[in-house]
Amino acid sequence: MKISGVDIRPGNIIEYEGSLWRAVKTQHVQPGKGGAYMQVEMKNVLDGRKTNVRFRSSETVERVRLDTKEFQFLYAEGDGLVFMDKDTFEQVQLPRDLLGEAAAFLTDGMDVTMELHEERPISVQLPEQVECTVAEADAVVKGQTASASYKPAVLDNGVRILVPPHIERGDRIVVDVYAQAYVRRAD
Repeated sequence: MKISGVDIRPGNIIEYEGSLWRAVKTQHVQPGKGGAYMQVEMKNVLDGRKTNVRFRSSETVERVRLDTKEFQFLYAEGDGLVFMDKDTFEQVQLPRDLLGEAAAFLTDGMDVTMELHEERPISVQLPEQVECTVAEADAVVKGQTASASYKPAVLDNGVRILVPPHIERGDRIVVDVYAQAYVRRAD
């Protein structure tokens, strides 16, 4: 679907110079001289490169629609992660770096949403929040106030985060996967 260059919004996937790009930030600029344009910061969905491009209202770009499909994480194999299509039970192996830091939060049997372009996986979305167990937590330093201080902790998956002073080793907590931050104590 063709759209005007000034209609690009953050999150849109567009085809530009023969590759797929996700619009990260957009800014409409109206200079004193000349026509208005849209300044777009884009990230390549295939290799992670970033670029800034100016699109005038007269320019058109191809907006790409991605298919989403439910998959289940099965296991990690070397630098690859194996997922199963929940409808066809077909397995697909993806490189770990496609998920970035969020890959540490994958657990066997976790349901994920995969974005596909022409049957090719582009990105994997994990649940926003997951439950983890605190493997290590520093002792509380006497004199710290509970409201303003956080202490370092290591989760059972090896990720380091900051937690409130009352959290101790063995506690189950809810963690925001993408911010890698403590949310609350698990029920």
